[in-house]
Amino acid sequence: MSQLLITGVSMCLQFHLSGEIYIFHHLQVNMSIAILPMSAEFGWNPQTVGLIQSSFFWGYLLTQIAGGIWADRVGGKTVLGFGVIWWSIATALTPVAVKLGLPFLLVVRAFMGIGEGVAMPAMNNILSKWVPVSERSRSLALVYSGMYLGSVTGLAFSPLLIHQLGWPSVFYSFGSLGVVWFTIWVSKAYSTPLEDPGISAAEKKLITSQTTGGEPVKEIPWGLILSKPPVWALIVSHFCHNWGTFILLTWMPTYYNQVLKFNLTESSLFCVLPWLTMAVSANFGGWIADTLVSRGLSVTIVRKIMQSIGFLGPAFFLTQLSHIDSPAMAVLCMACSQGTDAFSQSGLYSNHQDIGPRYAGVLLGLSNTAGVLAGVLGTAATGYILQHGSWDDVFKLSVVLYLVGTLVWNLFSTGEKIID
Repeated sequence: MSQLLITGVSMCLQFHLSGEIYIFHHLQVNMSIAILPMSAEFGWNPQTVGLIQSSFFWGYLLTQIAGGIWADRVGGKTVLGFGVIWWSIATALTPVAVKLGLPFLLVVRAFMGIGEGVAMPAMNNILSKWVPVSERSRSLALVYSGMYLGSVTGLAFSPLLIHQLGWPSVFYSFGSLGVVWFTIWVSKAYSTPLEDPGISAAEKKLITSQTTGGEPVKEIPWGLILSKPPVWALIVSHFCHNWGTFILLTWMPTYYNQVLKFNLTESSLFCVLPWLTMAVSANFGGWIADTLVSRGLSVTIVRKIMQSIGFLGPAFFLTQLSHIDSPAMAVLCMACSQGTDAFSQSGLYSNHQDIGPRYAGVLLGLSNTAGVLAGVLGTAATGYILQHGSWDDVFKLSVVLYLVGTLVWNLFSTGEKIID
């Protein structure tokens, strides 16, 4: 009965967080679609497109650790609300910046990244206060399903808006969604169970007894955190994981358009399949992980199994792309690659709350800083590689990093709490 109570109390919050990350990836995917007509209109080459895509990560990189510190100290609700409003405004300003010139677009994209950079550390902080370890994988999978569904709807509806109203409409319409979400968030969400007037004292006691639902931390033990090998395993593995993930996120529509010869609408629709696969497999993987933990398998073993699938699955399917001539099989390979990638939600993405639940925001900020660096370097490097090489070269580099991540993760990660 107690687990059912905790699940019910935290479910509404998880749907709010899922809605936030839905908007986040909606906006990310919109640019990957809109960049096709934009580059045709303004004559941007692949290297310029890579620069524009990566400029988002300049700002995103700056606020990862700062967002984690801020969330762990004042609570995730305030930090997440700030981030959503900030990036919504920046999104709406994107068409204006494009008209003013490339430098202005790069600055606005970086400003958008600043707002979005605080989101994941803040979400991790909130979940660590509300969700016990026995439900952690399913909870993360549910929240991150918003990311995948945001990608699906962005890919499905952006071409329609572009064809009917032009590419600026994508930024105006979806930027406004953040304002709608913010009004609901302010009235319904709370950083910790202790702040929620809608649950009883007994319910608060039950939840906080199985989580870190107490007061925000006042000091961050940086020396202790950075001295732990599992923390560095998180950092390195997050870098290796995000290199491939962000390349697929930002360049997949271009790959479908240039290599598979799909038009804009076809590129968008075929891009939907991998993200739908991720939404399903992330929740399936979360259920498997939590079931294994509840049946007595150690959290460490479960995290290693799930993340190994999250690394080796994409590595295998990306190696098959160079041997495939059929567009349908290429799309299927992409879907399988992304589907196995989603098992990472029950691997490294759940691990911050395992090893240091009181500092979950800071830990996510640290590892995601490395992940963002991978996004900056990988997205820009892909544009360079495509001007001097081929898509096979892009995929081979991703596979090498997936293998490195697998080795580091299995040697040094743990599912035990090491930072109190």
